[in-house]
Amino acid sequence: MRCSRFGVLVAVGLCAVATPFAATAAESRRTAIVRAIESTRDSVVNIHGQKVVSGEDAGGENRRVNGMGTGVVIDPRGYVVTNYHVVEGVRRIEVTLSTGRTVSATLVSHDPRTDLAVIKVAHDAPLPVIAIGTSSDLMIGETVLALGNAFGYEHTVTRGIISALHRDVEVSRTQQYEDLIQTDASINPGNSGGPLLNINGEMIGINVAVRAGAQGIGFAIPIDRALAIVTELLSVERVDRTWHGIVGKGDGQRGVVVEAVHDASPADTIGVRAGDVITRIGDLPVASQLDLERALLGHKAGDSVPVTIQRAGAEERLELALAAARSLALSVEERCWQELGLRLESVPAARVQKLQSRYRGGLLVREVRADGPAADQGIHAGDILVGLHVWETVSPDNVTYVLDKAREDNLGPIKFYVLRGRETLFGHLTGDTIRR
Repeated sequence: MRCSRFGVLVAVGLCAVATPFAATAAESRRTAIVRAIESTRDSVVNIHGQKVVSGEDAGGENRRVNGMGTGVVIDPRGYVVTNYHVVEGVRRIEVTLSTGRTVSATLVSHDPRTDLAVIKVAHDAPLPVIAIGTSSDLMIGETVLALGNAFGYEHTVTRGIISALHRDVEVSRTQQYEDLIQTDASINPGNSGGPLLNINGEMIGINVAVRAGAQGIGFAIPIDRALAIVTELLSVERVDRTWHGIVGKGDGQRGVVVEAVHDASPADTIGVRAGDVITRIGDLPVASQLDLERALLGHKAGDSVPVTIQRAGAEERLELALAAARSLALSVEERCWQELGLRLESVPAARVQKLQSRYRGGLLVREVRADGPAADQGIHAGDILVGLHVWETVSPDNVTYVLDKAREDNLGPIKFYVLRGRETLFGHLTGDTIRR
């Protein structure tokens, strides 16, 4: 009996200490890297679909291929950032969520030159949103993690360090990336559009490229630069054709500091002033211009949205009524002629894509004013204008959008891209009207 009791006591004792010991051991293995992935993976999605590759790119006749990549949820309503080349030419974009459910998505906005795009996932329930860090304080040698759909294996994680900063990479004759993060974290086919994370699980870059022939070298767009482009891609003026008139900058802690307010804009009408700090729009706390655009996205002209601001140490609540995007006194054709020195006309997208498949369309240069900015840069009649600054020019409205941004944001010389035959040429337009 004693042996039996002793045996029972020993067994019970072992059971009593086994559970906390196992829990402690498991917790000791939950490193910073494990925690970073656990906090991030649900906001990373897998993107797939079929696209047609032209004979020029495929070395023969047109053929249909399966495309695959990665995206990152930046808004719970289903707005996802990815690389443009992941969704370029894909007729039906499909997205697999962290739950394993596959849903459809639509292309909302994109920019071929920076290879960034925003898609909208068709999903009723709110989606997990990734934590966004900054690329302004990156250190050579710090640990980074790449998360993506490598070689079709979902949610693959790789670890490495930041090898270098400010790298320029030419991927092809028509695609060059500037100011990239270089890392030795393995970035493989399918990782494109996925996040590069710091050890805290914050996105500090968007994976874009693998250097052909160089094993173990990958690149990512710094998140500060990427978000500046994404803010433009998701601006309510571009997506919803509404207008608020606020130009702001996040300060990281307080909210969005108003840097300028456009004259006669909705914000100007309700008394928003430079120096105000916007802390909340509707139910959404705001910390960046992107947050501001996201908070107003989906509202129609005339909708009234509450805006909370800090001014002189006191909190105020204003009602911002969005307006329709501004109409222009001059016609599109007149503005292009006066400000660029160009007469442009729309051309079928198929004509542009036959010359260069990566462009979605363009505008044919019908006439060039002898004393205009375009003539100074050598643009010829017969060229096809495919881009200005960081935006495509598929329609004349795209051109006026860029001209407005040039004035509002004091962009200075605007980079242009034209097709001449099958060759892409670029330069900078520096007319007085553009600089103003």
